[in-house]
Amino acid sequence: MYYGALRPAEAVGLTRADLKLPETGWGTALLNRTRPSVGKQWTDSGETHDDRGLKNRPAEEVRLVPIPPQLVAILRQHLDTFGSAEDGRLFTNERGGVVGSSTYYRVWQEARALAFPPAAVASPLAARPYDLRHSALSTWLNSGVDPTEVAERAGNSVEVLLSRYAKCIDGRQEIANRKIEELLREYE
Repeated sequence: MYYGALRPAEAVGLTRADLKLPETGWGTALLNRTRPSVGKQWTDSGETHDDRGLKNRPAEEVRLVPIPPQLVAILRQHLDTFGSAEDGRLFTNERGGVVGSSTYYRVWQEARALAFPPAAVASPLAARPYDLRHSALSTWLNSGVDPTEVAERAGNSVEVLLSRYAKCIDGRQEIANRKIEELLREYE
């Protein structure tokens, strides 16, 4: 989710056919559906996961997301190792069904505990899988990518992008302070 800034429900709905994964370089993900976990009583199908189009978009709309070589390699390895579900989905539960949000949330909590120092685990830093999307979009903005391009890749308006996702990355304040200080020195 991080490298492509996907929403969890977009990642869960991702299929092999949605991907172009070259042996080297950038690939693409053609997003056209989500599989949000909403509960059986709230879906037309009676299944736990709804099968919808993209968030806040007409059902037939698609979003082309360039994916960096790092994610291309991860997805190629995943497909080589695990294949895909009968319907082409990349990620399945142990019975071949849709991965539940409680499952990936639990795994995320376990991964955080293994990867982060105790102080970070106790903090709100990357507390939810959705925070990977926040982090990716903030990273892209902080790296200087034009907000219009970031918004398009994310499937958001620039207004939503800047109001919701333009967060500081941990440790970036020092870099920002240094840049501001350098500029202020020019005025002395």
